[in-house]
Amino acid sequence: MGRGTKSALAALPAVAAGWMALAVVGGAGGAGGQRAAVARQQRDFSKVEIKVTPAAGKVYMLEGAGGNIGASVGEDGILLVDDQFEPLAPKIRAAVEGIGGGGKLKFVINTHWHGDHTGGNKVFGLEAPILAQTNVRRRLSTEQSARGEKVPPSPKQALPVITFDQALSVHWNGEEIKVVHFPHGHTDGDSVVFFTGSHVVHMGDDFFAGQFPFVDLGTGGSVQGLIDDVAKALTQVPADAKVIPGHGPLSTRADLERFHAMLVASTDVVRRRMQAGESLEKIQAEGLPPEFAPWGEGFIDTKTWILTIHDSLAKDAAASAPAGHGRR
Repeated sequence: MGRGTKSALAALPAVAAGWMALAVVGGAGGAGGQRAAVARQQRDFSKVEIKVTPAAGKVYMLEGAGGNIGASVGEDGILLVDDQFEPLAPKIRAAVEGIGGGGKLKFVINTHWHGDHTGGNKVFGLEAPILAQTNVRRRLSTEQSARGEKVPPSPKQALPVITFDQALSVHWNGEEIKVVHFPHGHTDGDSVVFFTGSHVVHMGDDFFAGQFPFVDLGTGGSVQGLIDDVAKALTQVPADAKVIPGHGPLSTRADLERFHAMLVASTDVVRRRMQAGESLEKIQAEGLPPEFAPWGEGFIDTKTWILTIHDSLAKDAAASAPAGHGRR
């Protein structure tokens, strides 16, 4: 993990730091496991309720703790997109079965590797095959790092058993469900899921509705990559689509367009100041124009978002520099 990622994660607010401990250190042994245990004590999953919101067609959005879940429920059975945390698996199952008419769980799709989207794999992977982009299995099956802590491999039953490089389709509940890889945005294994008949799109963590996003620079994420990915996704999102974000309320294409505009504009502010020779500390002290203030009220505050942009752009510049000109 590079200096930029360490500094960005270190600057997360206290609430966010606890979320990250659950998201990526959950299940760890040794010191990491002790920290994860503390995080679990701070978050009482027994009090979490699963909220089910109809999106469109046979697709629903489930909210609980962690990333939003998408569910296709119909005559063929149940397909889940992401599955939050392991302790919530019984509640997630009950909520989906409560929709009615869905039968058994048949597929789970992971939009990326983070634990608040894949923690339930340990339970649901015993019941149904897990599908994900190749890099998701690679990261879940090997030791990773987050905030300076080691993240151990996931157990066998929690690993994707069907992987793809670019895209795959699941023909399910009367529609084609397209799972498309969008590289180097939130992470290096992100997928966007298009429910083509229902006009529903699950963006995973490539979309934080109404708030600055978390970009995991340590596992292949990139701010400019995220900008490019959202722009590309918008070319494929129907005008009337319901959009399920990784975090935040059920949204529309217009909400996703506003998110993209925010990414472009805020990144341009930081890029111009960097090009003018301003230090990170000065850029953070000056902050962003007032219109960006509401975006910093979520998981990532304004100071942390500026840090993420700065470190991501600096990393991009170092990678593109010729040998002997600052490239490391």
